[in-house]
Amino acid sequence: MEKRVTGIGGIFFKTKDPNKTKEWYKNHLGLNTDNYGFTFWWQDENGNKCSTQWSPFNVDTKYFSPSEKEFMMNYRVENLEELLKVLKEEGVTIVGEMETYDYGKFGWILDPEGNKIELWEPVDSAFL
Repeated sequence: MEKRVTGIGGIFFKTKDPNKTKEWYKNHLGLNTDNYGFTFWWQDENGNKCSTQWSPFNVDTKYFSPSEKEFMMNYRVENLEELLKVLKEEGVTIVGEMETYDYGKFGWILDPEGNKIELWEPVDSAFL
């Protein structure tokens, strides 16, 4: 397996008041936020339209579990099913089962510090 991570898929962090945080970023930094945060659109080296998600979560979210950290990184990957098999063989902790949606596949792992990492095989065309 050659390619693993192809880009940053998202930056997720905990905040006491996600709506207030989104409003602050909208007013002061110009992010046109919605219920989920903000989506940055860009093109990869092949000219494909891609996205990176920025999302504040409520401080008591369980979505980052089992990590107790205040943030979670999401990385864009190719061939998530194969990557999860390889990572498991390499001794990486896999968290839960892969989930599939119309906008992509998701899997989760832990790094050596216990940070939960979300791996996303996106279907960017689902957002267009």
